[in-house]
Amino acid sequence: MELKIVAIDKPADMNFILGQAHFIKTVEDMHEAVVATNPGMKFGLAFCESSGPSLVRFTGNDSNLIEIARKNALNLSCGHCFILFMESGFPVNILNAIKNLSEVCTIYCATANPVEVVVAETEQGRGIMGVIDGMKTKGVETEADIKSRKEFLRKIGYKLS
Repeated sequence: MELKIVAIDKPADMNFILGQAHFIKTVEDMHEAVVATNPGMKFGLAFCESSGPSLVRFTGNDSNLIEIARKNALNLSCGHCFILFMESGFPVNILNAIKNLSEVCTIYCATANPVEVVVAETEQGRGIMGVIDGMKTKGVETEADIKSRKEFLRKIGYKLS
């Protein structure tokens, strides 16, 4: 077995969800879940099929985001993983709808941070062992940090004024 690090290649502020599912209909079901939950969200989704033709299956409503998803899925090439990139929304807007799909087994991360995926490769194939989501913790927040966090959440509309 060989361990590899695969960096997710995306614009710095772009959010995405990385997870694992188990069935080819994941692509259509996830597309429907995103549109039903947040119709204004732009997205691109790719899914690594791990049997039969073992192709990267894809969908979405934005050609740029679809291409980013396809490229990253192929770089990962890990059985049954999916990666969904989004604009005009955040993972928190659709995460429960995604987690509630019967095909979805695991969510590894939902973030805009830089991410490195720890991948194990054997003679059979590749699998995700875990993710490195963002930076190492630098300390504990201060009163000023608490104030800043609360102001940010209100600025983006997630908390009342």
